[in-house]
Amino acid sequence: MNWNKLSKWFYPGTRIKRWGALGIFSGLMVGFSLILLIGGERIGALYDFLSSSPIYYYLAASFALLGGILGLIWAVSRLALSVTGPLNFLDRSPSNLILRSRLLDRGPKVVTIGGGTGLSVLLRGLKQYTSNITAIVTVMDDGGSSGRLRREMDMLPPGDIRNCLIALADDESWMSKIFQHRFENGSELGGHSLGNLIIAGVEQIEGSFERAIEETSKLLNIRGRVIPSTLKNTNLVARLEGGEVLSGESSLSDHPKRIERIELEEEAPPYPPAIEEIKSADVIVLGPGSLFTSLVPNLLVNQVGKAVEEASGKKFYVANIMTEPGETDGFSATDHLEALGPYLNLSSLDYVVVNVGKARQELLDRYAREGAELVEPDLVDDNEYGVRPLLDDLVDTVELEGKRTVKHDHGRLAKLVLSSLD
Repeated sequence: MNWNKLSKWFYPGTRIKRWGALGIFSGLMVGFSLILLIGGERIGALYDFLSSSPIYYYLAASFALLGGILGLIWAVSRLALSVTGPLNFLDRSPSNLILRSRLLDRGPKVVTIGGGTGLSVLLRGLKQYTSNITAIVTVMDDGGSSGRLRREMDMLPPGDIRNCLIALADDESWMSKIFQHRFENGSELGGHSLGNLIIAGVEQIEGSFERAIEETSKLLNIRGRVIPSTLKNTNLVARLEGGEVLSGESSLSDHPKRIERIELEEEAPPYPPAIEEIKSADVIVLGPGSLFTSLVPNLLVNQVGKAVEEASGKKFYVANIMTEPGETDGFSATDHLEALGPYLNLSSLDYVVVNVGKARQELLDRYAREGAELVEPDLVDDNEYGVRPLLDDLVDTVELEGKRTVKHDHGRLAKLVLSSLD
């Protein structure tokens, strides 16, 4: 028997102890009834035989007690497995099922807003503490595999949705290999992500993008929920210094001028569940992710920004670790916050999460050659917006598309956010 797995059965809140106690009491009742049925004379003879030798007596008592307890636990474990096994083909451990349903389901209700790979990092950490997670994701991408599917199939881009679904999956390591696989050959399939194609296929089967997300969520057995901020198929428009206008998310990182304003090509109504989730959240986290192409697009959707401002939950903005060429060149933490100001009342925020750690110098040198640098942690406690900076070393590096990349440490980030609720 695996004692590490067995210990999970006794986590506080799983209610195993109370049902185990009931089982033991019931077993004693059965034993008492058997004593009455067998009769005192026969029981007395057996007792006299065992008590004639203290060794036999205590050995028999110990074996009976230990065998009964282990048998009870094993029986309950097998029963739970036989019932829940067909419902959970990715993780057949009943202890993990109980941990999730009893502990994670009691966690705070967290709404995250953003897109891209940044948001998926946060989700990966949050799912260790709660399954009451809703990721509200931008659907403005027009490049790569998502952009091709958007143009060819007249659907919303699935890429950011896919990343968030994978991050919340119970068995992320295995499902990530499948959903993140990118075809290398073929004029039609080359460059496409398998996960994007699966979502596109499910949309055709189910008849709607939101139903495709729901069914893919079931397939991945995710902890939480992923929804778009809008179902409107529209594009981003950027107004640059000097009056130049760029259209499409993919064009915003390929220019030398500073972005003055981001807009939507067409007015976009909100996806109603997104507004409902924001209003009822205990925690709302904006970012991390590209400021102008992952975070702000959600706030441009009608009513989303206002819903965030008016929500009663604690509100966090997670500033990026690195600047992004074409979007936030030279931005400090305060610059990021100020750039968010035209789209959200900054005084409605409670906290701004700022990294103070550093990556290896050779990695920073490579970023510098690409036009990116560490975001300066210049936000002070006594700032004009009344928000509280949360400073910590949050640097982690991950392999992303064959390149070592600086990202937030998902465990430390989630812990920093949730520990601020105490």
